[in-house]
Amino acid sequence: MEALAFTTEMAVVVGALAFTVVLFVSEIIRVDLAAILVLVLIGILSYFPGLENLADVTHLFDGFASNAVISIIAVMIVGAGLDKTGIMNKVAAQILKFGGNTEGRVVPIISGTVGVISSFLQNVGATALFLPVVSRISARTGLPLSRLLMPMGFCAILGGTMTMVGSSPLILLNDLINTANEGLAAPDRMDNFGLFAVTPIGAALVLSGIAYFMLLGRFVLPRSTAKVDATAGQATSDYLHRVYGLTADVYEVSVPEGTALEGRQLADINLENNLYIISTYYRGKVSMVQILTAEIATPCRLAIIGEHEAVSAFCERHGLVLHPQLDVFAEEFAPTNAGIAEVVIPPDSRAVGQSPRDMLLRKTTGLSLLAIQRGEQTMSHVGTDDHAPTAIGLMNFQVGDTLVAHTRWDMLTRLTQNRDFVVVTSDFPQEELRPHKVGWALLFFVVSLSMILFTDIRLSLCLLTGAVGMLLTKVLSIDEAYRSVGWNTVFLLASLIPLGQAVQNTGTAEWIAQQILYLLDGWPIWGLQAGIAILATVFSLIMSNVGATVLLVPLAVSIAVAAGGDPAVFALTVAISTSNSFIIPTHQVNALIMGPAGYKVTDFIRSGGIMTIIFLVVSLLMLNLLY
Repeated sequence: MEALAFTTEMAVVVGALAFTVVLFVSEIIRVDLAAILVLVLIGILSYFPGLENLADVTHLFDGFASNAVISIIAVMIVGAGLDKTGIMNKVAAQILKFGGNTEGRVVPIISGTVGVISSFLQNVGATALFLPVVSRISARTGLPLSRLLMPMGFCAILGGTMTMVGSSPLILLNDLINTANEGLAAPDRMDNFGLFAVTPIGAALVLSGIAYFMLLGRFVLPRSTAKVDATAGQATSDYLHRVYGLTADVYEVSVPEGTALEGRQLADINLENNLYIISTYYRGKVSMVQILTAEIATPCRLAIIGEHEAVSAFCERHGLVLHPQLDVFAEEFAPTNAGIAEVVIPPDSRAVGQSPRDMLLRKTTGLSLLAIQRGEQTMSHVGTDDHAPTAIGLMNFQVGDTLVAHTRWDMLTRLTQNRDFVVVTSDFPQEELRPHKVGWALLFFVVSLSMILFTDIRLSLCLLTGAVGMLLTKVLSIDEAYRSVGWNTVFLLASLIPLGQAVQNTGTAEWIAQQILYLLDGWPIWGLQAGIAILATVFSLIMSNVGATVLLVPLAVSIAVAAGGDPAVFALTVAISTSNSFIIPTHQVNALIMGPAGYKVTDFIRSGGIMTIIFLVVSLLMLNLLY
């Protein structure tokens, strides 16, 4: 192999790489701004004499239209569409049903699920689809996003090594092998790898990633100082007591058949027992109570707001079962779906002079009235620290009354358009779910997935098909689609593409590879293979993993043939090792999770450094065991 001379262009590229790393690690400026700055510098330097190969300035911004970047934009829109229908809420509920509220159980379920999905769906797609799921789980459990997203993202990257369609380098590998075979003697020619040839390796990597975070997560994951919502019941209880002196909480109660409550009106039960039934579960269906004159049908479950003593006495009198925590109502009372709202009666409201029962308040507005604040006095069904229980359902509203109510956020969003009420609460998700669009959302998601798996159409076009389908069927509006895109992620990735191209176009990558391979000359086969794996890992951090694979597979095959090793194993080592990209947020998945979780580059260095070593050890061990 003819040695390459170190040129001025190479020196500039190495300097640009070092400058980029310094900006990323120091975080003097935001990493997305740092990437844009590097893009501008590469473009300007390309006009200097002797540096023309740094970048083709007429294609400097092609990264914004690259397959990877468009794929990320499209998959964010597809994920937002699925979330808009409420289906991601249900996925989150199922995960919490099996995983509970503890990090030690939630993390392996989320990470393992995403790892398996990313084995057939591109890892950035699997990550983007699960972002809203993990966000909702974080809100419901109180676990910071920073403790959940990195394990999920890392396992998504690891899951891409489980099949030959899980990542771009593995998809390319067989084509590169066929090209390399043309220059090899018959005994050295390689066979193509089957779809599941790498599954044992990928499975071992995913399991090692989960084990890593289970054992060392408490030490390597950042502890976010951001405010995190507590569990639904506790958040409701704390708020009511702090602001209005209500010592109430949300409880779930089972009502068996044959109880004396059967056929009785909810309003009467509320008044007699100083509590408030706000939701029912009957015949497998959860529903907010619409009319307090409705009657109890058994067997059922009730969601009750009241003092613990009053609810316990109520259960004891009627032979009911008081559950230790919310079960069937956990999803309904999740902070992402519902909570406490404050609403004021304005002077010109038609509600003035009417009682909640007269105007069917809950049915018409979705408000489950808990208290009325009138002047300095708080009146409530359940009583307060200073006042006895009051039948507020029969009290006529007055101008200036503040209504304290439990409600679904989508109902509160609608209420903001009602002139009879002034919604004081502002810190709530002001969006309306569209469960009636779930069929369309699932249809176009399946269409996209089928195109990815069963056709040769470009990934970006497959995902855009699903995104456009959701927009045309009004699963999402176009403005909602724009808001769903993490533009910081888009600019970070698109702006780094010219730097990766400069590394390759100027011959810098090949020069670096040559220097390392000269150092490895004379090493045993296993040492050469380890060196190739480390080289592929480093290259995946400074250029696209596809570019690193295309560059290094021919070099790895030549080294294997010269040293008497198996060229197919060396080629596979490259294709797998280019997924070992955890130390800095240059991988698409890492860039995607960085913003929502508030990660710093140092967080990736700390957690990703150990993961990189684990990846190298496990992948090389499995490669040698299998081949």
